[in-house]
This record gives sequence, structure tokens and C-alpha cells, in this order.
Amino acid sequence: MPYSPGDANKGASLFKTRCAQCHTLGAGEGNKVGPNLHGLFGRKTGQVEGFSYTSANVNKGVTWGEETLFEYLENPKKYIPGTKMAFAGLKKEKDRNDLITHLKDATK
Repeated sequence: MPYSPGDANKGASLFKTRCAQCHTLGAGEGNKVGPNLHGLFGRKTGQVEGFSYTSANVNKGVTWGEETLFEYLENPKKYIPGTKMAFAGLKKEKDRNDLITHLKDATK
């Protein structure tokens, strides 16, 4: 099942509880354990300046968008074998839709 718009408020809550410990969203905010996600949509994997990615992430060559994120967020280690992202993923399609809907606005 592909991405479909979700609830941005629920996505914001998911980000806060599942993602914010490792990622920031705003322009000019620093990287944490994971890269800053500002400008995520339309960017290729492994491209945030100043963040040390694995070669697996850099070489994946995927451009982030709704569909690629929908697949990635289900199981990051399956989507990019060799990534250092420790997050197990969001198995529920609704949760992924909500999070992506939030990220689309929050990372502009």
C-alpha cells in the first residue's frame, strides 16, 4: 500500500516520541545521533553536510519522497542494509502516513 496523507498532529506526536531524540527538523539546527531532516524531501540519501553516514546510506542513491520514506520507515535496516540507524521502524501504515505528513510540512 502506498503513502496517503495522514494526520499531521499525530505525526508530530510520533516524531516527538520516536524520532526527536536523534533528529532535528529546523533549518540551521545541528545534527544529533542522526542528521538534521530539514530539506529532506527531494534530497538523496547520505547528503546532509557535516553528518557522518555509512557508505551503505551514501551509496543507496535514493531520493527521499513520500513513497521512499513510507517504505524506509517500515524497516530502515531492510531498506538500507548497513545503515547505522538503530530505529526498528513503524510497522503500522497509518503511523508512517501520519509521520510523513508531519515531516512534509516540518522540514520545509
